[in-house]
Amino acid sequence: MEIIDLSLPILSDHFRWPMQRGVKGSFSAGDPFQASWFETSCHAFTHVGAPCHMVPGGPTLDDLDLGRVFGRAAVIDLTDLQPNEEVTVERLSNAAAHLRSGEIALMRSCWDEQRDWRTRDYWYDAPYMSRPAAEWLLARGPSSVAFDFPQDYTIRLAMQGDMRPIAEHVTHDVLLRNNVTLVEYLCNVRAVSGPHVQLAALPVNLPASDGAPARVIAWTDKV
Repeated sequence: MEIIDLSLPILSDHFRWPMQRGVKGSFSAGDPFQASWFETSCHAFTHVGAPCHMVPGGPTLDDLDLGRVFGRAAVIDLTDLQPNEEVTVERLSNAAAHLRSGEIALMRSCWDEQRDWRTRDYWYDAPYMSRPAAEWLLARGPSSVAFDFPQDYTIRLAMQGDMRPIAEHVTHDVLLRNNVTLVEYLCNVRAVSGPHVQLAALPVNLPASDGAPARVIAWTDKV
């Protein structure tokens, strides 16, 4: 089977997400081994969020049933989205009619091909979800929703220091707060063909966390 990596690399020079990394131990100094380390936000790069990210006292990653982020995914083709276009119920319902309850909804906008995710334009020009579209998704009963674009308009505002109330963070408010797991910041989704694939978005096992980095892969059963 073909394994498709949908994860962003964790870079040390990304303007939005500070990341430090280093190495302890030196072979040249006679040490028997080296051990790399890194430090960044649990909500940086490709990651899985838990409800306590937005809900005081809400479920943490410890409470996540891994079956919610592993299994059959409906590929929702949104490749014709334009910069700064709102994803409406009409657009989503046309693209996601094959989504069934319990499946992962995999958004395929290929936004990383329109704007380089290393640049500010990726965030400030991105398409985004409307609240009615998020509510439509919730009603379909997905186990999780995986996005390859910055899905809330408020993300760009927060980057400018304008933090809006939770109700305006529509996917976090409508989906995450109702226990639909969010998998954020995918790339390379062009390589995924639909209408269904298998998907694994397994977060690092970080106890009591509101989120964690994840290596997200997709595959089909074809040899």
